[in-house]
Amino acid sequence: MDELYKKNLKELLNLLDKNEISPEEMYSTFLNRIDEKEKKINAFITKEEKLIYNKNGYIKGVPIAIKDNIITKGIKTTCASKFLENFVPPYDATVVKRLKDSGFSIIGKTNLDEFAMGSSTENSAFFTTKNPWDLERVPGGSSGGSSAAVASLEVPVALGSDTGGSVRQPAAFCGVYGIKATYGRISRFGLVAFASSLDQIGVFARNPEDIAIVLEIIAGKDQNDATSSEKDTEKYSNFYEINPKDTKIAVLKVPERSLSPEIKSAYKEFISFFEKNGFILEEVNIELWEYGLYVYYIIASSEASANLARYDGVRYGRRAKADSIRDLYLKSRSEGFGNEVKRRILLGTFSLSSGFYDEYYMKAVSVRNKIAFEIKNIFEKFDYLILPTTPETAFKIGEKAEDPISMYYSDYFTIPPSLGGFPAINVPFKIGKESNLPIGFQIVSNYLRERNLLSLANFYENEIKFENKIIRRF
Repeated sequence: MDELYKKNLKELLNLLDKNEISPEEMYSTFLNRIDEKEKKINAFITKEEKLIYNKNGYIKGVPIAIKDNIITKGIKTTCASKFLENFVPPYDATVVKRLKDSGFSIIGKTNLDEFAMGSSTENSAFFTTKNPWDLERVPGGSSGGSSAAVASLEVPVALGSDTGGSVRQPAAFCGVYGIKATYGRISRFGLVAFASSLDQIGVFARNPEDIAIVLEIIAGKDQNDATSSEKDTEKYSNFYEINPKDTKIAVLKVPERSLSPEIKSAYKEFISFFEKNGFILEEVNIELWEYGLYVYYIIASSEASANLARYDGVRYGRRAKADSIRDLYLKSRSEGFGNEVKRRILLGTFSLSSGFYDEYYMKAVSVRNKIAFEIKNIFEKFDYLILPTTPETAFKIGEKAEDPISMYYSDYFTIPPSLGGFPAINVPFKIGKESNLPIGFQIVSNYLRERNLLSLANFYENEIKFENKIIRRF
């Protein structure tokens, strides 16, 4: 079938249900598409050439890409790190198992910043993924491979992980939808830990309906994850009917200096979209928002320091040649980890060290709780909060490589919802006239309101029709 790769997930499932195409035909079509695009994009670390049926001999053949820090049985999971370069897991992450049981096919593992630490996918130990809209620019990070794969039509949907914005930021840079659900809504079992109190698996797609379909499969309580929510999941694709006159939206007041001129202008247009459609809007100020960035890097780095202590060259992963156990630890970690991972381990170890624990880590935890409380208070009055996803459009490869502070600032708007565990989605808005690059904005809702969030995003997509822009472009 010609240009099958341009069809979205719902359309592909309908074709399969009507037996208009076989799982094998569908899978091979997307393999060919990946072969064509990967010469330029570099979204995939590992590609799965064969269509593998699940244990019940059942398969739909619809391909899904999985970020390479999510465990996949029998398929390498490298975390884009030399430390795990040849690691083949003996089991599946819960989300992967649920997708396989539903007939999805894991077509490959996507590139990322090493151990999900970065905002550009330049920190991968293997190669840099390129933004499909402009090959000289980054796709965002750390889930840059997944967002680029969806944007370039290599796959209809993909999984990523979001700690401080690693789904929403690359979704904005690549012009696709990307959701981070409520913390605990999706099991983290099988997600390689970076910062356990923040990590969350998320979904990329070209429209909200496809995200809802995947979310219905992967969300829900998991006995293997004590942090997964006990609350029942919803039929996310059964969208609420949005009545603008009864819908209150808080608009985040942002500092003038925090946005590029192009994003600032687009933000006004984004707000105007909701005004023209009759929504009730009111500007709000979150006083502690600006501290989110500092709080996040203390907490996330501290948790990374603890989580990555297991990579010592003894139990699994890269093992350096050494004459003593001390040298084995030092050389294995020194050779196995990249600069950004080392930087965060050092920052986290310092923050947790004797004499600094109370001054840095505990103070950061206190401010985190206050930020979450401020955001929660907004939802006492409003149904949604809208705000920018990124301060600027996708930057050039290498532009921020030597300036980690500038790189960290890419997450200025995505971090506070993560600190509070709130669900949030990036919605692509327009192609900037100056940059000719996608511009996206965030919609945030209260805890476990993913169906509400996707309902508004679907209302929005029906008006904006950004998916058509992607299809025409690629």
